[in-house]
Amino acid sequence: MKTFVLGGGCFWCLDALYQKTRGVTEVVSGYTGGHTRAPDYDSVCSGMTGHAEVVAVTFDETVIPEDVILDLYFVSHDPTTLNRQGYDVGTQYRSVMYYQDAQQKELFEDAIRRHQSNWKNPIVTEIARLPEFHVAEETHQNFYAKHPEQGYCQVIIDPKLSKARKQHAQWLAA
Repeated sequence: MKTFVLGGGCFWCLDALYQKTRGVTEVVSGYTGGHTRAPDYDSVCSGMTGHAEVVAVTFDETVIPEDVILDLYFVSHDPTTLNRQGYDVGTQYRSVMYYQDAQQKELFEDAIRRHQSNWKNPIVTEIARLPEFHVAEETHQNFYAKHPEQGYCQVIIDPKLSKARKQHAQWLAA
């Protein structure tokens, strides 16, 4: 099993995508990359903690390749907008990949190079060593599955899932 810690805007979007991905065994929404010792949703949303909303995606690499996990990441958000994803603005919504070792760092750098040709503007995704990971409150875990009728889920997440299915249907559950 391997775990990637990825931020691509609101963690609900990445959580929804990876919860539906074959070979993914666990997705945990959380916060990392900031200076506050005990971040919570309200403090992170304030933009004052330095933390990003992220997901820790644990997957079985004998079922799904690392590159596919990263391909899904790059199709699920716009990695060319600095500190912004759609209507979500602030450093807490930055595009960021947190590595745990040199091999992951290299894998993330290769993924950025591989995906740059898919974007008109330069990819601004940050790559940083993983600091302490803080698990988000229970209400944010598997949010989409619990609240598919919620406006944010229908307007923001559903189109992202649809886009991912078009490009990677073989890896995603219906």
